[in-house]
Amino acid sequence: MTTNTVRRALLSVSDKEGLVPFAQRLHALGIELVSTGGTSRTLAEAGLPVTDVASLTGVPEMLDGRVKTLHPAVHGGLLADLSKDEHVAAIDKAGIVPIGVVVCNLYPFENALEGAAEERELVEKIDVGGPSMTRAAAKNYHHVAVVVDTADYDAVASALEAHETSVPFALRRRLAAKAFARLSAYDAAIAGWLDGATADDDTDVDHTVWRAFGGRRVAEMRYGENPHQSAGFYRSVGGEGIASAKVVQGKALSYNNIADADAALTAVADFTGGPSVVIVKHANPCGIATAASLAEAYEDARKCDPVSAFGGVVALSEALDKATAERIAAIFTEVVIAPGADEEALAILAGKPNVRVLLTNGLPTPGGTMVRSVGGGLLVQDLDAGVIDEAELKVVTDRAPTDAEWADLRFAWRAVKHVKSNAIVYVKGGATVGVGAGQMSRVDAARIAAWKAQDAAREAGEAETRTKGSVAASDAFFPFADGLETIAAAGATAVIQPGGSRRDDEVIAAANAAGMAMVMTGMRHFRH
Repeated sequence: MTTNTVRRALLSVSDKEGLVPFAQRLHALGIELVSTGGTSRTLAEAGLPVTDVASLTGVPEMLDGRVKTLHPAVHGGLLADLSKDEHVAAIDKAGIVPIGVVVCNLYPFENALEGAAEERELVEKIDVGGPSMTRAAAKNYHHVAVVVDTADYDAVASALEAHETSVPFALRRRLAAKAFARLSAYDAAIAGWLDGATADDDTDVDHTVWRAFGGRRVAEMRYGENPHQSAGFYRSVGGEGIASAKVVQGKALSYNNIADADAALTAVADFTGGPSVVIVKHANPCGIATAASLAEAYEDARKCDPVSAFGGVVALSEALDKATAERIAAIFTEVVIAPGADEEALAILAGKPNVRVLLTNGLPTPGGTMVRSVGGGLLVQDLDAGVIDEAELKVVTDRAPTDAEWADLRFAWRAVKHVKSNAIVYVKGGATVGVGAGQMSRVDAARIAAWKAQDAAREAGEAETRTKGSVAASDAFFPFADGLETIAAAGATAVIQPGGSRRDDEVIAAANAAGMAMVMTGMRHFRH
């Protein structure tokens, strides 16, 4: 391992928070402060002696500040391997003093992107010199300590004070890892913006052959899905949805809370035709409903599976009101997420301090990118924002759906998209009445959904199962007629499904035999 007795520090930051106290501690140790532009002015105004980079390079800043640190006088001091005599001789001959600490937190490109800046302004916020300095310093961590986060100022200053102006090797290496991660996230934000900006360009360039993904940790989880798994919550730049929600009440969110809240919020965003509610348990909707009021929608969604709704995550399409909050507070609920809430509603949930309440700026728009890690790599796909073209819906049975069935079929098709495959959903009157999720067999998914509907009806003291007179949706085609026959036996009168099976004719015949209407979409909604 190497030491790095620090004689000179280079400071060039956009975020000036904590800069002056940190620089004062370096100056007190006799470390020369070298700086640029606004950082140099901030230090000088604080009464600190500061050497301007231009005095080292002999070249003033040029091109509106685009070129100031890209010079051998700077990078020679950053990249010299002081364990090699020839490197030491080379910088001595050039009159270059080694730089032992680099502090740089880059131009605020991400802030400009989130502020919806114009393209020219965004381009000007792409840092070049800062990442170059940071990368050089991080590469040479055997001799240089690089700081990209204001939160690390105290650790670095304390190390210098405790170790005679030297930063221990282990800390330098950890700082280098953080610097490369920061650069990766920064570059991912730029690449993602350009990728979106050029997505519709008619060129032959495969711009997705390399993909960059990054984010900043906004929460450190107590653990992941299970206590023996570590986890963190990272937010991507410019992303909307659960990562931009504001927690206004409740305990810290767990990994599972966030995953379920994301599933619920994504689902409810597909139901904007009126007050809508989605209740999620373990990543699957256990109730979805649209009604005349939010409170009615909540009751209808909960009735679908009241057992699973206990301890679930509730997402609302509209601002939470008093009447809905009262109903939610009546049972144990883990998370409530909505695009707003009135004061009376928040006061009611305040009486349940363990309930996490998240407010968003609105509902996420369909689309985006999904990334899933697999052994040694990543699977990347567009999020399922598929919407059926009404003109392409095909009625394939002797009987066409009634107007009421059509309304529920459209609702069921939106709902089944958010249920894990294999998925069957029963819907009646604008609400799910049975959900069968994540089964290896489509027949079992149909059976389970019907069983759950029957159990819920029995618990409520209702005389007949709720699937009687319902419609059903299947996320993929029926490979055999048995799945359709199971749905018919449950009392459903109409079905919507993609079609495309080699046995479609058998399935259609079974629907006709049962007097059912069936619609084919030509679109599949697998969700793994």
